[in-house]
Amino acid sequence: MTKQEGLVYVYTGNGKGKTTAAIGTAVRSAGRGMSVKMLQFIKSPERTYGEALTFEKIGIEIEQLGIGFTWTKTPEEHREALRTAWPKAKEALLSGAYDVVIWDELNNALAIDTFPTADVLPLEDVLETIRRKPSHVHLLITGRNAAQEIREAADLVTVMEPEKHYYERGIPAVKGMEF
Repeated sequence: MTKQEGLVYVYTGNGKGKTTAAIGTAVRSAGRGMSVKMLQFIKSPERTYGEALTFEKIGIEIEQLGIGFTWTKTPEEHREALRTAWPKAKEALLSGAYDVVIWDELNNALAIDTFPTADVLPLEDVLETIRRKPSHVHLLITGRNAAQEIREAADLVTVMEPEKHYYERGIPAVKGMEF
């Protein structure tokens, strides 16, 4: 059997399920013997996430590169996190060492507009990296507000939109269901 050409998948929109879809794909891919690495741009290594606990048990590499929500730290702290995150994410993809690479919440990081990020996470460099992706690697990019250029670079774009959400009733994020 010959390997299929790697594709670029984008999961975006305001609805729940973008990261969850990527996690499901990671588990499915690992089950088929594929090597997977997930890099999370916003989540912090200082917190515990259900996907990281599971991935550790089943041998999927995952790394939290962020420092949390943009309102929890200073803009310079977030800029520094992005400055160090992007080269790691780029290397994971371009190395060709993985069959599946997930850039979780990259779209969120690219869409930050409360402080400058273009010098530490340049959209043009992201697009060039996608163009240089090794042919066998599948790339999954998640997060709200996917830039039009990211959408155009993708082979698949799924937009998740909420119809109803328990947040509207004041119910916070549910452990085990969202983190």
